[in-house]
Formats: sequence, C-alpha cells, structure tokens
Amino acid sequence: MTVTQDAYDEQARLWNGVAGRAWVDTQATLDQLFRPLEDLLTQAVAAATQAGDRLLDVGCGTGATTLAIARLHDGQRHCIGLDISEPMIEAARARAAREGSAASFVCADAQRHVFEPASFDMVVSRLGVMFFDDPVSAFANLRSAAREGAALRFIAWRGAADNPFMTTAERAAAPLLPNLPVRKPGAPGQFAFADPRKVRSLLEDSGWTDIDIQPVDLPCALPEKDLLGYLTRLGPVGLALEEADAQTRAHVIATVRSAFDAYVHGDEVRMTAACWTVGARASSASATPGEKTNA
Repeated sequence: MTVTQDAYDEQARLWNGVAGRAWVDTQATLDQLFRPLEDLLTQAVAAATQAGDRLLDVGCGTGATTLAIARLHDGQRHCIGLDISEPMIEAARARAAREGSAASFVCADAQRHVFEPASFDMVVSRLGVMFFDDPVSAFANLRSAAREGAALRFIAWRGAADNPFMTTAERAAAPLLPNLPVRKPGAPGQFAFADPRKVRSLLEDSGWTDIDIQPVDLPCALPEKDLLGYLTRLGPVGLALEEADAQTRAHVIATVRSAFDAYVHGDEVRMTAACWTVGARASSASATPGEKTNA
C-alpha cells in the first residue's frame, strides 16, 4: 500500500468514525462558529452565479453552506453537497428534508468520484479541501466536472501560527497526553494549505487559471456554554480523550479549559479565523491536468 493510499484510508476512517460523529453532534456549535465564513462564501456565489446554475460544495460536512447557497434566488440553484463522511451526509440530508430544500447530498471522495464532465457552473468549499491525500488529482477531477468558465471559490485555513485558538487545546494538553499526534506540516489536514505558493502551484498543476489568493481575518464566536463540548469532542485532543482513563480525562479537560480563558468574554467565546480566500477559473485554455500553465 502506498503512502498516498494510507493517507486516504486514514481520512476515510477518521471522518466515517469518531471525527464524523463529533461533527454531527456539535453541528449547531460549528455552524455558529463558522457562519462568517459561510456568509463570505455565499456572498461570492451570489455575485458570480444566477438562477438555474448548478453548484458543487466540496467537503460539505453537515450541509450548512450547501443549504445557504441553495436558498439564493428562492432556491433556483441546483446545489449538490459532497463529503466523504457518511454520518455527516446523513445529517445534511435530514436537514435538507426538514427545510424542504432541493439541495442534494452525495457521500463520495471528490478526488476519486466520477462526475459528469463539465456539469457544474461553480465549485465551492468552506474548509473542506485541505484533506485530500493527492490535491492535484483532486482539483483536476473537480476541474473536469466544471464547465468552461466555471468559477472555483474556497476558503482554507492559513497556518497554525496565524490561528492560535485552533491549536490552544493540543498545546495545553500535550504535557498530559504524551501520545497526542504531532501535526505534520503539509500533510492532509486543517493547515495543509498554509503556504499560498503551494496552493497556487497545485491549482496550476490541476488545470485551473486566473488564480487569486487573498488573506482574510474573520471574527467568529460561539456561546461559552458550548466551549467544553467543543474542546472535548473535536480535534486531536477530542480524539485522544476518547481513549483516556477517567482521571486523565478530568485533568486534561480542566487544564485545556483554563487555557481558553483569554478567549472568553462573558457568555461568549471569541476568536479570529485566519484564512485564505481562493478563487480560480476553468478555462478551455487550461493545461492538461499535471501540466503547469502560465497563469
């Protein structure tokens, strides 16, 4: 088995297991925390598309952004959300049914899924494209699914140093959890797209043009009452606590919670999401996937 296959298997196992279930259970908290990112992406979609367009939301999770886009122009867009996590796709389908939305959801890997060629007017993602084991192949596959002139718009995290809130839990817990996994720079995961030069290169290599990468800092918040659930279910610490004994678990939770005091303002927890907003275009002049363009 190759390293690439190992990475793919690990992501599939993670998002169809503990991590996927944790995202479903904390759906409301995460939707509120990342709503500024959703709003930014939805505004970009509204400006670049029209009623009747077909859109693909990659790494859609439990469907918040897909559903928000589907509401534009009174639901006159055909929106498809795609994610590798069956638990999250099931939650997204249930939300769509409750809302009466025409949005649809597919459980598949965007890197390997066989899309109908040239079938989408826009491809979007909110924090969902950093987990590919082979991002060039993934974006080439998405390029083949996009019509000529279709836009690509996604939001990805910048680096860990720019996002201290997102790494506070593991930094605080590390002395208490010696087996806590160490993040590998550039590996599939939250900060895989920290380097904008890497992002530009992989998009060029996969056949996208007119690439634009801009930093954005978005103020985000969640209720203080939801912080403990957020800390104990998500990320590396959340995964580690699944297997910790009761004494260790209690010690870690107390230590980690204290580490977040600086972010707590009354009944609200505030943080800044330091991200890249990335745009590109599918063009007939694009290079064959794997060949660089001069864009």
